[in-house]
Amino acid sequence: MSKFKEIKPEQFEQNPFKLIGKDWMLITAEKEGKVNTMTAAWGGFGVMWGKNVAFIVIRPQRYTKEFIDQSTGFSLSFFDDSFKKQLNYLGTVSGRDEAKIEKSNLTVSHFDGIPYFEEASTAIFCKKLYAQELKPECFINQELDQKWYPNADYHTLYVGEITTILVKEQ
Repeated sequence: MSKFKEIKPEQFEQNPFKLIGKDWMLITAEKEGKVNTMTAAWGGFGVMWGKNVAFIVIRPQRYTKEFIDQSTGFSLSFFDDSFKKQLNYLGTVSGRDEAKIEKSNLTVSHFDGIPYFEEASTAIFCKKLYAQELKPECFINQELDQKWYPNADYHTLYVGEITTILVKEQ
């Protein structure tokens, strides 16, 4: 079992643009004793309602959305570059169709009842605070709507309070 140490959100010094947009993350949740995950490259961190938060977006057809919707929390797992192949696989195959976590050879662990991956270099745990479907009439720049939602499959935005950050000890 890997060793992690807990840090406060204020101690988190990684670049979110690289971490999320270039390195990707796994969004993971559990429902009825089953864990599912998906790779994501959209999201962010900040402060809202006086809380340190992470926000993620999930399209309606993603199987992981069912897990996020039925759970009280989720994790965001980040990996070093050696796991890019697994992240690509977990982002292109649905857990509806196969046991993709098992096939990825990643190890599911739990922290405070929320699943994450033992191989992660960083795991961020979030308690759901808010969810709202993006709406076409809310786009100020209509080009974004046309480019990213030609099938009108609008993401749901989730805001989660960051409750714990675990980083792998060196």
